Amino acid sequence: MRLNVKALALTSAILVGVGLFLATWWLIILEGSGATTTIFNRVYLGYTITPLGSIIGLVWGFVDGLICGAIFAWLYNALLPKASAA
Repeated sequence: MRLNVKALALTSAILVGVGLFLATWWLIILEGSGATTTIFNRVYLGYTITPLGSIIGLVWGFVDGLICGAIFAWLYNALLPKASAA
């Protein structure tokens, strides 16, 4: 079964973006704004544990999920015929 690259990319983008957005708000509610340093602060330019940072994280997460989902689906589809033939 082949994967739809566009569908998986968009699904991954939405899940990662919304997940990072919700995780940011979870940290804001639990620990307060800007109190925690995470790996995302180092990876995503402009991301912080603030309300504005949650929007920036949503955008970065969407882009990251889109790219990773597309690469995964493309690679899966590229390797599928080889695995089926063996």
